[in-house]
Amino acid sequence: MLTAAIILALSYLGVAFTRLPRVNVDRPSAAFTGAVLMIVFGVLSFDEAVRAIDFNTIALLLGMMVLVSVLQQAGFFTMLAVKSVTLAGSPRKLLLVVIGATALFSAFLVNDAVVLFFTPVILQTCRLMKLKPVPYLIAEAMAANIGSAATIVGNPQNMLIGIKSGITFGHFFMYLAPVALVSTFILIGVMYAFYRDDFSRKFTVGVEALPKTGIYDVQALWRSVPIVGLTLVMFFISTFIGLSIPVIALASAALVMLVSKFRPSRIIGGVDWVLLLFFAGLFIIIEGAHKAGVFNLVLEHVAVTPDIRGILSVNVFSVLVSQVVSNVPLTMLAIPVITNVPGDVLWVALASGATLGGNMTIIGAVANIIVVEGAARENVSVPFMEFLKVGLVVTVLTVLAGVAVIVGEQALGILR
Repeated sequence: MLTAAIILALSYLGVAFTRLPRVNVDRPSAAFTGAVLMIVFGVLSFDEAVRAIDFNTIALLLGMMVLVSVLQQAGFFTMLAVKSVTLAGSPRKLLLVVIGATALFSAFLVNDAVVLFFTPVILQTCRLMKLKPVPYLIAEAMAANIGSAATIVGNPQNMLIGIKSGITFGHFFMYLAPVALVSTFILIGVMYAFYRDDFSRKFTVGVEALPKTGIYDVQALWRSVPIVGLTLVMFFISTFIGLSIPVIALASAALVMLVSKFRPSRIIGGVDWVLLLFFAGLFIIIEGAHKAGVFNLVLEHVAVTPDIRGILSVNVFSVLVSQVVSNVPLTMLAIPVITNVPGDVLWVALASGATLGGNMTIIGAVANIIVVEGAARENVSVPFMEFLKVGLVVTVLTVLAGVAVIVGEQALGILR
C-alpha cells in the first residue's frame, strides 16, 4: 500500500505544481509517469492497467471533441459569441448576455471550448466600447463552470461522473439544472455588487459597431449544427432508444465528420489527445491506489453516507481539493470513495461541488485558466487576488445553494 500511496501523492503533486524548477513535468506527463510507475512497481499488471481505463468516458470525450472541432472550424463559436454580445445595449446588459450565453452553451457543449471562443470577442467588445474587461472575463469563466454543471456533457468531470454513476442524461439534468440556474442568478448578483460602478456607465460606441470578425462557413453550419442538436435530443432519450451516451457521441462524431466536408485529418487534429492521455493516466493511478487499499484510510475519516452530512462532506472536500489539483483530478480521486454508496445523492453532490468549487481560484478549473491565458495573449491581466475576491463569495454562496437544492430534492423524493 505504501508504494501505491507514494506514487499517488507524487503524481498529484506533479498535477498540482507543474512549474517546479528543473523538473520537466506538466499535468499529462505527471499522470502518464504515475501510471507507468504503478505498472513498473507491480501495483498493477499491464492488463489490469488497461482494464482500469474507463473507455466509456474516453469515448464520450472523444465524440464530443470531434463535434466541437467541426463546430469550431465552421465558425460556430465565433458566430455565437458575436451574435450574443451584439444583443447588449449597455454594460449591464452586456454582463447579462455574457453570463447567460456562456452558461447556456456551456451546459450542452464542453465549457472549455465555449470560453476559448467567447474570450476574444468579449475582449474586442470591451476594447471597442472602452470598458474594463476584467469583470466580464471573470463573469465568463464562472458562468462557464456554473452552466456546465447542468448536464453530463457540460464538462469532463461530469462526463466521468455520469458514466461511472450510471445516472441517465435526463435524470442528471433534472437533478443539477436547478443548481446551475440558481447559481447563475447568484453570480449575476455578486458581479453587480462587486462592479456596480463599472456597469452603471454607458457605451461610448454603439454595439452595432462591433466588427463581424468571424468567418462562417454557412454550408458547414447547416450540415453540422442539426447533427449536434439531434445528438443532444438523443442524449435525453438514450434509455428509450437503447443506446448509451458514449455510443451516441461516437456515432454523431462519425456522421458529422462524413457530412461536414472538412478534411478528416483537420477535424481529428482538433481533438485534445493530450487530455485523453491525461484521463487514461489518472484512471490507472486511481485504480492502483484503490487496489492497494489507499482509499480505505479516507473512508474511515470522511462521511460518505447519502444524507446531509455526506453531501456537506463531499462539497467541502471538493471545494478545497479543487484549488490544488483542479476539478477533474479531484473527481477521479473522489469516485472510489463514493462508488459503493447506494443511490445518486453523493454522485450529484460531487458533480455540484467539484464544478462550483472550481470558481474559487484561477487554477480551480481549466475554463478559468483558458480565459486568463487568452486575456494575457491580448495584454489584459486578470489579477489572481481579484479573481479570488469574487470567486470566494461566488463559490461559498453557490455551493451552499447547491447543497440546499440537493437536500431539498432528496427530501421531496426527486433525488434517489
